[in-house]
Amino acid sequence: MTSQRPRGPRALATALAALSGVLALASCGSDDSPESGGSPSATSASGTAAPGGKVKCGKAATLQASGSTAQQNAMRFWIRNYQKACDGTRIQYEGSGSGAGQKDFLAGRTAFAGSDSALKESQRDRADKACADGGRAIHLPMLGGPIAVAFNLSGVEKLVLDAPTLARIFDGKITKWNDPAIKKLNPKADLPAAAIKTVHRSDESGTTDNFTAYLHAATPSAWPHPHDQKWRGKGGDSADGSSGLAAKVKETEGAIGYVELAYALGKTLPTASIDNGTGAPVDPTVVNASKALSGAKIAGSDGDLVLDLDYQPKAAGAYPIGMVTYEIVCDKGNKPKTWPATKDFLLYAAGMQGQQDLSFQGYATLPAKVMDKVRSKLDGIS
Repeated sequence: MTSQRPRGPRALATALAALSGVLALASCGSDDSPESGGSPSATSASGTAAPGGKVKCGKAATLQASGSTAQQNAMRFWIRNYQKACDGTRIQYEGSGSGAGQKDFLAGRTAFAGSDSALKESQRDRADKACADGGRAIHLPMLGGPIAVAFNLSGVEKLVLDAPTLARIFDGKITKWNDPAIKKLNPKADLPAAAIKTVHRSDESGTTDNFTAYLHAATPSAWPHPHDQKWRGKGGDSADGSSGLAAKVKETEGAIGYVELAYALGKTLPTASIDNGTGAPVDPTVVNASKALSGAKIAGSDGDLVLDLDYQPKAAGAYPIGMVTYEIVCDKGNKPKTWPATKDFLLYAAGMQGQQDLSFQGYATLPAKVMDKVRSKLDGIS
């Protein structure tokens, strides 16, 4: 995979074909399409080993989990492989959004939560229902990827934006596509005097949290709002979930929105390159996102593996709008009936096989030292 995405309809089709493995594998074994937002089939498949025979099976159990739609395609793939190896275990992951997943876990309704943003301290104090024996909720980073800025503008296939312009667009301060700030970044583009129709997430979303964290870090004067799972910008339309946002942009002329790259490509939406001031504008590719994520550092304490992301990377070709998605569990006091299966499922996902498979899924891998810590932490959790 190259660091620069080719342009034009044919090139977009090529890019989509390159990612077709993501969508085909993710949908296998489920009646839902990769963009549907529905949960994967929980029916256990017969079999004694997943590819390579490296999956260790915990005690058979039925697991409920929910949260991030960004990791939903990876979850479908992991669940399918684990259930093939571990006959009798059923895992159902509902892509309801990071905020909903956090609430489900803290209320004791799920075995783990998928989330693209960390719990707030006030939320952690409410983990009593989820964690027995004085346990606390912790974050296990599992994968990363680029957040693409997708758009729908007739006659425009290539678009360059920078952080200040992007912030002013999503805060309702730049309202026309031929605004001087956009024209300056795209002198050769035929930009119409049409209204810009921004689309943001309506649900509490880790993608929103990471996108606004980037805007606030890169251009605080243009984006004065704090980062949050709830949308804080002014104006615009909204849509539920990653698939809903991509669909809304696809059906709306003049629209622009932020969404995980796989969903943009799944709808054949063009995506903007980001000028971060370090050289040529950077495309949202897995390789370019990995360059930025390689600088992620563990910011949590006492075994909590929350990562601190660099939204202003200086490395050449590093795409700055990235995200890390976590699995949230208890450091002790997890549900005894489901924890053995949960633990071995997460060890598979965090292990060499689960992470290697991600190269065919459109996700960016996290630094090896981070994943080593994830596996080590899981080994010690009860």
